[in-house]
Amino acid sequence: MRVIAGKYGGRKLVSFRADHIRPTTDRVKEAIFSKIQFEIAGAEVLDLFSGTGSLAFEALSRGAIHVDAVEMSSKSVQIINKNRKSLGIGDELKIFSTDVLKFLKTCKKSYDYIFVDPPFTKKMASEVMQTLSEVNTFEKGCELFIESSSHEEMKDTYGSWEAKSQKSYGDKWLSHFIKK
Repeated sequence: MRVIAGKYGGRKLVSFRADHIRPTTDRVKEAIFSKIQFEIAGAEVLDLFSGTGSLAFEALSRGAIHVDAVEMSSKSVQIINKNRKSLGIGDELKIFSTDVLKFLKTCKKSYDYIFVDPPFTKKMASEVMQTLSEVNTFEKGCELFIESSSHEEMKDTYGSWEAKSQKSYGDKWLSHFIKK
């Protein structure tokens, strides 16, 4: 696993094997960041179910000004911190070691981009989207990318979140939503 492009491009990231970890593939990362490559610089980003921090580090590498990473697993938080240290990243990354749904229900900050990669074993992408639709913190124009199992049904709209695109990548779907 590595950072694809930008300031940290080509740098390897620490990873580990666990049931709750299924790092975003380079192919999916490329799909996400090709859509936002000219807008990510200076952006505020939220990375939900951060895992190893792969999407957070890719965003920072490409010029995001700040990333809030939410990850409940203590092992994953340790890995994120190892990767942060090896890349020399400081305050531009803040880690919240808490449940994602609880975090969303108390979130007071808006973001430019939200990355969501829930554990496939729990099939909770739709539940996360439903929770997001009930949170009024996020402003119009906020973009969200969510990975889900190909066996999980995703709607075209969740409240004021509308799907801009959905594409299959083997056993997963990548859905791109925008806040209307």
